[in-house]
Amino acid sequence: MTLLKLKAGDTEDLETIAVLLQDSVVPMSEMAFKREEQRFAMVANRFRWETAGGERVEGQIFERVHCGVRFEEVTSVRVQNLDQNRRDDILSLLTISGGGGVIDLMFAAGGVVRLEVDCIACRLEDFDRPWPTQWLPAHPEEADDG
Repeated sequence: MTLLKLKAGDTEDLETIAVLLQDSVVPMSEMAFKREEQRFAMVANRFRWETAGGERVEGQIFERVHCGVRFEEVTSVRVQNLDQNRRDDILSLLTISGGGGVIDLMFAAGGVVRLEVDCIACRLEDFDRPWPTQWLPAHPEEADDG
């Protein structure tokens, strides 16, 4: 069992972390901005894409793991289409993108957490033991405009 411990210092690194965090489940109550420390942190229930393999096999078992993610050098946080008073809500992380002094955490149903940053400084660390799941996250095929 290998638990991940990664850091991102540029947009390319951040893209790798975004791929690994795709389809993570994040409770609203597990996101926090510590203004005095210039840090935004969250705990995610991460699907382990790195162990899922290519093609799905009938009866295949996958894994999820708890993961801590923190962003440093954060000067402010803005939230769009998320009710911060609904701390019991569970969000589904679609992707993370960054550049030009901002990092966007994009969630299903149009929710966005925008971090204004001085630079990209992110750390991801798995903790706890992975647990089995039979559910592989699926995404609808994109419409063919051709």
